[in-house]
Amino acid sequence: MLGVARTIAQFAKIEIRVIDMSELLKPGSLIDIPGVKVGHSSDLDNCTGCTVVLLPDGSISGVDVRGGAPGSRETDLLRPMGHVPGANAFVLSGGSAFGLDAAQGVVQFLRDNDIGYQTSDTKIPIVPAAILYDLGIGQPIAPTQTDGYEAAKEASSENFAVGSVGAGTGATVAKLLGPQHRLKGGLGTASIRVDSSTGADLFVAALAVTNAMGAIYDFESGETLASPGGSGKDLSELVEALASDKIPRKDGSSDSNTTLVIVGTNAHLDSIAVNRLAVSGSSGMARAIWPVHTRADGDLVFSFATQEINCEEETKLAIEGLAALITARAITNSIIAAA
Repeated sequence: MLGVARTIAQFAKIEIRVIDMSELLKPGSLIDIPGVKVGHSSDLDNCTGCTVVLLPDGSISGVDVRGGAPGSRETDLLRPMGHVPGANAFVLSGGSAFGLDAAQGVVQFLRDNDIGYQTSDTKIPIVPAAILYDLGIGQPIAPTQTDGYEAAKEASSENFAVGSVGAGTGATVAKLLGPQHRLKGGLGTASIRVDSSTGADLFVAALAVTNAMGAIYDFESGETLASPGGSGKDLSELVEALASDKIPRKDGSSDSNTTLVIVGTNAHLDSIAVNRLAVSGSSGMARAIWPVHTRADGDLVFSFATQEINCEEETKLAIEGLAALITARAITNSIIAAA
């Protein structure tokens, strides 16, 4: 077994270090999609932060919300019935509901750079956001508008950090049997190139911030990456604990969860197809996390298509299927990178 998950106590004692994880991490990144930029703001002292994804002009966006305790803004705008076709940026933030404040900083950054949906009077930046609960890891401090602005300003299409960074700074996982079992979660990314009839570089990619109540698995290898009993713990032991009704009551594990994903492609897709991409992303969560989408999780997937490459219907179906795979891989990478 990989044995990659780190306890919160270990995380608190270890200095930030640079590790070559190229042999462990599954390949690819969200910024393999041309025009996409990612930036972070990380508060290491208080174990929180936010992550901003800037999208190319003309992108179409979608959303799928599966968790019972989501915290978000402007999600209804992304559904196929919505008037606005897509977002200009997505914000993922720690700090629970307080962290939604970071999105307003991104709105201001986009306004300062004349980016937004054109109305008859001015451009309105469209910035959907979602939050996770990390207030019990450090001080109960949340990312601010300033943090959101700085993350957007830092956003790059060349490189970005993964692991305990940005919205993943205070993320934890495997809390089902109580917070004393929790292990370090984080932020990860992955992508895959799809063969298209045009020969163009068509990608499906995802970014995940894993802060789940459940255990984390690599469904491709069958390995347990993070479980209440530690890395490598067999799934059957967790099943037995649930079946025996051994979940602790009122211990804080029921209000400190949420996995957030952004999955996208540079294919030309309509709004319905883009929202189906988000649904596939939720299926990818279910491949990597168990249990998932619980009443105590705020699980949410944002999706987008940059409209760069026209493709046939068969390719669009392949993209939808691969979105689940790539989401699961990004979640796997989030645990490995946070180790």
